[in-house]
Amino acid sequence: METSKLDHLFKDKVIGHPTGLFVLFFTEMWERFSYYGMRALLVMFLTASLFDEGWGWPREHALALFGTYTGMVYLSTILGGYFADKIIGYRWAVVVGALLMTLGHASMALESPFFIYLGLTLLVFGSGFFKPNMTSIISHMYKGRDEKKDGAYTIFYMGVNAGAFLGILLCGYLGEKVGWNIGFGLAGIFMLFGLLQFWYSQNIFGDIGLKPTKESKLQEAKDDTDKRNPFTMPQLIIIGVSIIICLLWLINSPASKISEGSFNIFDFSLFGLDGNNAMIIIALFMFIGLLIYRLTQYSKITRDKMIAFTFFSFLTIFFWAVFEQSPGTLTIFAKDYTNRVLTGNASLTFLIINTLVSLVPLIIINWVMFLLFKKTFKLYKLANIILSISFVIIWIITLWMLTKEWYSAGFLSLSDGTLEFLMLEKQTAPLTEVPASWFGVLNSLFIITLAPLFSKVWESKYNPTANVKFGIGMFLLALGMACVAFGAMGIEPGAKTASVSMIWLILVYLFHTMGELCISPVGLSYVSKLVPGRMIAFMFGIYYLAIAIGMKLAGVFGENVDKIADENGISYFFWLLTGISALLAVFSVAMQPVIKKLMHGVR
Repeated sequence: METSKLDHLFKDKVIGHPTGLFVLFFTEMWERFSYYGMRALLVMFLTASLFDEGWGWPREHALALFGTYTGMVYLSTILGGYFADKIIGYRWAVVVGALLMTLGHASMALESPFFIYLGLTLLVFGSGFFKPNMTSIISHMYKGRDEKKDGAYTIFYMGVNAGAFLGILLCGYLGEKVGWNIGFGLAGIFMLFGLLQFWYSQNIFGDIGLKPTKESKLQEAKDDTDKRNPFTMPQLIIIGVSIIICLLWLINSPASKISEGSFNIFDFSLFGLDGNNAMIIIALFMFIGLLIYRLTQYSKITRDKMIAFTFFSFLTIFFWAVFEQSPGTLTIFAKDYTNRVLTGNASLTFLIINTLVSLVPLIIINWVMFLLFKKTFKLYKLANIILSISFVIIWIITLWMLTKEWYSAGFLSLSDGTLEFLMLEKQTAPLTEVPASWFGVLNSLFIITLAPLFSKVWESKYNPTANVKFGIGMFLLALGMACVAFGAMGIEPGAKTASVSMIWLILVYLFHTMGELCISPVGLSYVSKLVPGRMIAFMFGIYYLAIAIGMKLAGVFGENVDKIADENGISYFFWLLTGISALLAVFSVAMQPVIKKLMHGVR
């Protein structure tokens, strides 16, 4: 598709970008609302006592299942990317994915073991169809405008985190304070809103993302001057065997722990290794061997660019393995080792901050929505009305939540049927307990605040090279982990509770957010720049495979937190992650001359 044929998409703009980007912004926002809203609750639900209507699982079991779930969410994107590329197109893939996720959240709201596992399965496949194809639509929309891609993906990433912010804030609060099923169910309701909004405004994308036809495939082949290299049957068999082993390993890893060994597909030893470890190593070596062979079959420039892409994917694995301690070990740290009970002035200060944190981002998001409405309301009335209704509901829930918190702390009093605000000096003992899930909101809040700044830097003359961006991101990740490691140094080995200051967790999320802005949206942009157009959705799937490995590795790290904490203290666990991140930061910057050459001028 030539750039000139896409000019009409840039006729109507919002904040310097086409209106279609903001349709994707809000669709992705509701998908992230549902995903992060459920994710904020899952580990706490699994580890909550039966008295608290949870399942009473040990942390090791909960984090093993969580690591498998998040890993499979990203692994399934390869399947979704392939189906979109070859069969149904990006738009139908997004619709199918959103529908499956809606059904998945509805299942989880029922809370029984069968429906929880069914819901997780539907969410895995739904994310696989949804995730890579949203970014693929953006890639095609900005074809021939590479200089604006970094900014576009950063703005899109604001939508991702606006949804995560609202999902963690509202689903987390309702799940912890009202009922787990309410939190799970709310996630499904807004996924449905996202599906409807996308469906009724999809014509804004013109021909982008339609079902592939013979004519479009022929035109794509004509436009593509690069050497084609189709998969042979032996190669497809290697891929299939690798994927099957990985899937079995992902399922077997938590199942063998939860069943305490009574269910174990890989209950054997091989090469002196435990069956679980041996099989995943075999699968990875098969896949890496095939990747190396495939790289030799492309033209030099394409090969070099894909080697650079592979390097960034390698760094991505470890970034997410450390970063994704947030819903696992960092949430556990917030729940069991952090002083979350505030009184007096501290209680009042938190309530004011929480009110601002809840309302200001909502106002900003609604301002973006208003700008979109001015450009699109006449053509896409129903989609805009659906989006409006969803935000009316969000405002109602948010105001109810804030009123309840002020009332529970004793700053609001119901007198003669009206609410009365009471000053601090009138209180006997104002008290607020910060929900453990609340700290996850900080990541999204900081992204919403800082993303425009980073977007401007990436589009300016100060835009650093890819390696420096990744190096800065890994260094900030290390700095964040160092904060919580330092804050936890006073916790004795084997301690199950503590009262560490909340400031350390706040600093973790600040530094990790800045690191994420250096790597995640920029990583998506580099995939679209380095990969041939005909492979874009599938290679987005490969990029998400790297994230999948990182997610599962995060779970593996988390499974060992109690063992390490009992022997050396929980601070030691966080220092280990600090060291891994710092070493990779140095490695990324040191490799700059090599990778710059391989990228052949791509910035």
